Amino acid sequence: MRLFKNGSIVSEDSPEPKRGDVLVDEKGIIQQVAETIEGADGTRTVDCSGCVLVPGMFDLNVHSREPGFEHKETLASCAEAAIHGGVTGLVLMPDMAPPVDSGNLVKSLQDLVSEVSPISMYVSGCLTKQRRGEELAGFSGMASRGAVMLTDADHEVPCPDLLRRCMEYAKDFDLLVTTHGDTPALTKAGAINEGAVSYRLGLPGIPAISQEIALERDMRVAQHTGARLHLQQVSTANGVKSIASAKEEGINVTCEVSPYHLLLTEEDVEDYNTHFKLDPPLRRQSDCDALVQGLIDGTIDAIASNHAPHTEFEKSSDFATAPFGVSGLETTVLAIFDHFISREVFGWDLFIKKYSADPRRIVKLEPVKIATGEKSQFFVFDPNGMTTISRDYLKTKSPVSPFLGKTLKGEIRETVV
Repeated sequence: MRLFKNGSIVSEDSPEPKRGDVLVDEKGIIQQVAETIEGADGTRTVDCSGCVLVPGMFDLNVHSREPGFEHKETLASCAEAAIHGGVTGLVLMPDMAPPVDSGNLVKSLQDLVSEVSPISMYVSGCLTKQRRGEELAGFSGMASRGAVMLTDADHEVPCPDLLRRCMEYAKDFDLLVTTHGDTPALTKAGAINEGAVSYRLGLPGIPAISQEIALERDMRVAQHTGARLHLQQVSTANGVKSIASAKEEGINVTCEVSPYHLLLTEEDVEDYNTHFKLDPPLRRQSDCDALVQGLIDGTIDAIASNHAPHTEFEKSSDFATAPFGVSGLETTVLAIFDHFISREVFGWDLFIKKYSADPRRIVKLEPVKIATGEKSQFFVFDPNGMTTISRDYLKTKSPVSPFLGKTLKGEIRETVV
């Protein structure tokens, strides 16, 4: 038995932490939650004075890289990074080698996950074969094997008619369609948000309309087909407005935002630092402000890290040619606490709703709770601690992060799974 004593419990239902002790048995089942619990003989007590116990987070957008790109990340290192960051469940994007575009490949990846991961990793399948945007992937087989969503990850389905057929078939199998939101003809070889900063740095820009046009198209196809649609990595103020309007019209759409797009801007791309090269790119401060407001007012349904690890060697090339993406599983909780919760922009209740409860609901899973009889999925967080994001701190194989070298408020002491 383990007794987590003298802490406070936070949840999506309560804006204020509530004093509570938590008793967990040897099998990881929560046996009791009460204001005060006295430990019996043999019970190991964990002193949580000054700390909060937080339900395990759930990340909808994770690139594990295995199989095929194990030099960037493996399923085991991805799971270790997730646990280190307070994440106890996640959805794997299908952009492995080979891409997960059939029922057999879904089953193969599920088997691999069951061998190496101590946390729940749910598998998504491709919308199109090989993510090439030319023909439908094997929807029936993937649905029967338990894929939780269909997506071409960071590739947009280019043909609206093909996307329409994807959504029609997905609706038949009650599968969630997830799209990236990009117009390749506008994005071209862009590397940074198009605007004053891209001009000043002499880098090819990606205009905001590249995402905004794609979002509008995808939502209109979803409206026509009646399919469930989830939009990844919303990054612009106009995108938030479009999604709010679509929801008012009754379109069955949800969306996510990354922590980076909530708190960083194009101005943070200093000295051509490729740790700030993201897809979609960091936008303007006005976009940041609109995204934060959209998160608070409910337009934005979830936070997702878009954990996309690369090797330091790959990211060491020049900004224009370096790959998009950074690691995010270990820094999302800390960054959100440091920038928003500790400054009282919003509270733990909203954060838990957007990064734990609602992401699970989007893929039709039950939220986790710190309650008697539940499996233990929570972490101990010290709001008075400080965490320096260093190479030694990170468990991922890819120590590539905009926060590398920075010290953030808060400390994750332990994750219990």
